[in-house]
Amino acid sequence: MPLRILPEKTVERLSEYRRTLLRCLDEGKTHIFSHELAQLHNITAVQVRRDIMFIAYTSPYRKGYNIKDLVKVIGKIIDPKEAFNVAVVGLGNLGKAVTAYFAGKRPQLNLVAAFDIDPKKIGLEIVGIKCYSMDRLREIIASKNISIAILTVPPNVAQDMTKALVATGIKGILNFTSVTLNVPSHVYLEDYDMITSMEKVAYYVKKKKKQ
Repeated sequence: MPLRILPEKTVERLSEYRRTLLRCLDEGKTHIFSHELAQLHNITAVQVRRDIMFIAYTSPYRKGYNIKDLVKVIGKIIDPKEAFNVAVVGLGNLGKAVTAYFAGKRPQLNLVAAFDIDPKKIGLEIVGIKCYSMDRLREIIASKNISIAILTVPPNVAQDMTKALVATGIKGILNFTSVTLNVPSHVYLEDYDMITSMEKVAYYVKKKKKQ
């Protein structure tokens, strides 16, 4: 029987829980209660228990969830069985920062290439990741079996670059541009708009000042 697809927000929180749980392990903690995990993420214990119920994990311990066990279960649910290769498309300041930050962070998500149109950046390596010409996009994506692209190009070329990526067979795109992109149904698109996020923060800061 195929596993059901989890809600997007649940997947996001599970990833966040795992990072927190790994920090707890580093600090020598072995067990954690739902209300403790909830407090660390500024959500309710009910939400934590609901998310963990989604992945069918239960703990027999009265001292809370076994952190090592929960980390393993989360990994089995959200990590791919086989590693996915990833490319950064657009090696401007943001692309360089994303490359330096992301490389080596997850063993099942391998950053293997970057692309840009600037001749001065072609051949450049950042933390061991080589930058290739956009002219070689299809060739490199095929030869390195890349299935996920991180898009950090200027907004005015974002949609055209998305079309080019889809044509190469890319299956997922993490969009760091401020443009709303159109992709076919077989491609998963995740938008991360820093301007929108900042405006959201400013909105709630404004509300809190009025309280």
